[in-house]
Amino acid sequence: MSVTRQYHTTSTLANGSVLVTGGYGDTGSLNSAELYNPSTGACTTTGSMNATRYTHTASTLANGLVLVTGGFNGVNLNSAELYNPSTRTWTNTGNMNTARQLHTASILPNGYVLVAGGQNGSYLTSAELYNPSTGTWTTTGSMNAARQFHTASILANGYVLVSGGQSSSYLTSAELYNSSTGTWTVTGSMSVARLSHTASTLANGLVLVAGGQNGSYLTSAELYNLSTGTWTTTGSMNAARQLHTASILANGYVLVAGGQNSGGILNSAELYNPSTGTWTTIGSMYAARYRHTASTLANGSVLVTGGYNGVNLLNSAELNYSI
Repeated sequence: MSVTRQYHTTSTLANGSVLVTGGYGDTGSLNSAELYNPSTGACTTTGSMNATRYTHTASTLANGLVLVTGGFNGVNLNSAELYNPSTRTWTNTGNMNTARQLHTASILPNGYVLVAGGQNGSYLTSAELYNPSTGTWTTTGSMNAARQFHTASILANGYVLVSGGQSSSYLTSAELYNSSTGTWTVTGSMSVARLSHTASTLANGLVLVAGGQNGSYLTSAELYNLSTGTWTTTGSMNAARQLHTASILANGYVLVAGGQNSGGILNSAELYNPSTGTWTTIGSMYAARYRHTASTLANGSVLVTGGYNGVNLLNSAELNYSI
């Protein structure tokens, strides 16, 4: 990449390119963006956002535009903007009702974007909906628990599962958002409290949650079953890790890469096999990193970008071709 960045976002566009946006670099909070071209393996700069931001979210909409929301640049942000791949420019859209960072953003079956939780000096229960047709935000039902560093997963029935995170304590709780009613319902709690974990919706409809931390770094993983509303422990990772990435591969396996634990910053990677519930260590990344991103490309490889190695912020990117 042209600049170092952590706490940035990556979004896969309709043409297969990957849009890298914002983050925190050697010069501070960033508004720059760049495009990764899988055909050439090169990154080129594109139009810059109107606001610098990190710990924001980015969502690729059905119309091909990318919606960026919130984040932090010395103050918590309520602003949102849209990237147009055709013109390679950004346009401001409606502001959120609440400034927030470390929130989640989920694209619902109706095309709306659900933003939930995060913090702006206080931990947030609030949630709101973005309407791409009007460019406006509407407040929807609040979560039962305030949370940041949580995860949000779209389920087969269109519900959104939010799990874990942190408020005044580490959370085991999980809840479901019903877009038809605009309400949240508490569902079964995880067996282990965790934040900075990953959540992956598997082909069989189960949601795999892996790693994170709750004062201790975690190897544990568990599966959420929508039919029963319960969690079941599955095989533990070979390495404890938080702020790692998890990517669903074409064969249904989940690739986990990087992160941090008590031993430092990790370059290790491992694969979860949903059929056996076990993890297998595979070849390590060239660079140890966390606070990075991972994007699954059309050719099945996984692109990892940026992050931090404990000493330096990174502008490097690498591909996993071995799957």
